[in-house]
Amino acid sequence: MNIHVKPDGVTEAALEIVHRLKGLEGPLLPILHAVQEEFGYVPEDCLPVIARELNLSRAEVHGVVTFYHEFRHQPAGRHVLRLCRAEACQSMGGREIADHACRELGLDWHETTPDGKVTLEPVYCLGLCSTAPAAQLDGALHGRLTKDELSALIQEISA
Repeated sequence: MNIHVKPDGVTEAALEIVHRLKGLEGPLLPILHAVQEEFGYVPEDCLPVIARELNLSRAEVHGVVTFYHEFRHQPAGRHVLRLCRAEACQSMGGREIADHACRELGLDWHETTPDGKVTLEPVYCLGLCSTAPAAQLDGALHGRLTKDELSALIQEISA
């Protein structure tokens, strides 16, 4: 494979990450996570760099990025609200909580408010099954979530 990539900040950072992690067994996922940690998402410009350095096709790398919902294709908002979509949460009102969040934020899954404040993401288990329905806001977990509590969280981060 002969991919020529013009060096810039994104590709240089991606190269550094790949060189640091490519010795791992099955390095693609750790590399993609590190790239997302660095940039807040996986920039499209990184895919050919990662593919070349791991001797994979760009399609293989793109397939992994698009298969896993946790990888973003654009920067997230300043706040990330993740709502659990797993069975336990669904059985305890998670669907209604999700519909409420979508209405209040005016978003669908994987979207960010126009002001860049909030990104709404589904997650398929936060490990809080006994306290369903559950959410995660900027890394903080919230269990036994009600519509009123969710509205309060949304108002707090939207202010």
